Amino acid sequence: MRMKEEFSRDRSDEEAEGEETTSQFSVGVLQQQQRKLAVVGYALTSKKTKSFLQPKLEGLARNKGILFVAIDQNRPLSEQGPFDIVLHKLTGKEWRQILEEYRHTHPEVTVLDPPDAIQHLHNRQSMLQCVADMNLSDSYGKVGVPKQLVIKRDASSIPEAVTKAGLSLPIVAKPLVADGSAKSHELSLAYDQYSLRKLEPPLVLQEFVNHGGVLFKVYIVGETIKVVRRFSLPDITKRELSRNAGVFQFPRVSCAAASADDADLDPSVGELPPRPLLERLAKELRRRLGLRLFNLDIIREHGARDHFYVIDINYFPGYGKMPGYEHIFTDFLLSLVQSQYKKRSCQ
Repeated sequence: MRMKEEFSRDRSDEEAEGEETTSQFSVGVLQQQQRKLAVVGYALTSKKTKSFLQPKLEGLARNKGILFVAIDQNRPLSEQGPFDIVLHKLTGKEWRQILEEYRHTHPEVTVLDPPDAIQHLHNRQSMLQCVADMNLSDSYGKVGVPKQLVIKRDASSIPEAVTKAGLSLPIVAKPLVADGSAKSHELSLAYDQYSLRKLEPPLVLQEFVNHGGVLFKVYIVGETIKVVRRFSLPDITKRELSRNAGVFQFPRVSCAAASADDADLDPSVGELPPRPLLERLAKELRRRLGLRLFNLDIIREHGARDHFYVIDINYFPGYGKMPGYEHIFTDFLLSLVQSQYKKRSCQ
């Protein structure tokens, strides 16, 4: 009987040891699998999270070995992770400081994108300066910016300032600060000199360019470019300008609901800008801005087939509205991680 009890106890001990070994093996495999995942920490507003992290994107990312992890803003960033990539679109001086410190102490992590570079796009005065400085012109076309003027205060001085700067009516007025808020996307169209006094600084005033009522949204994800058409403000004739007065406000001109990709457009209006021209423009802006996630709003001057204007640049735009964004974005993230691994292996 005693031998039987000892035998039974020995078997139990062996089974327990076997289970412990199996458990340790499973944990080891799990840790190994986790190490193979590309971990992307994200700090986005709830609205941005909903529009960007759609189920299809997360599912595809998992299949490709990418794990999205929400960053807890109530905990120190350095205590979270480890991350391969930090993806963010939050505003505020405190957040910028946190990210800059994190970049300094974690140089192995790719931060999309550097906060100081993003800040450049939060001011419409500096936003388009890079495009203006490029003065891009080649056999495929010319890219510039509309004539513009910054008014920081005193609306009563606007008519005189517009005349002095040589801007022609009508005038598009945009908030000087472009922080991604609904208000920053609002614009006004002023038809006459008197109405310019009704505008509320700080503002950027741009000369309105007739463009056939269509603009091109050029999405840039790393080195990938995707272009979509959107309906925009209609052309304004001299007759309409003489018959209208006042300021007309528009909450948001271009959105996914205003897609013009399937519309029956005149080829002179709907033809996409030449690919080589866009590739050259995007490459140069990536270098000058130091950004990898942004889009451009581009218009073609009506009646001028090869003359284009950049009228806005947005950091980390609504990629959820870009066709096929799930594949483009996950491939981009994987390319960043692979680049990191290559750098480490060469060190």
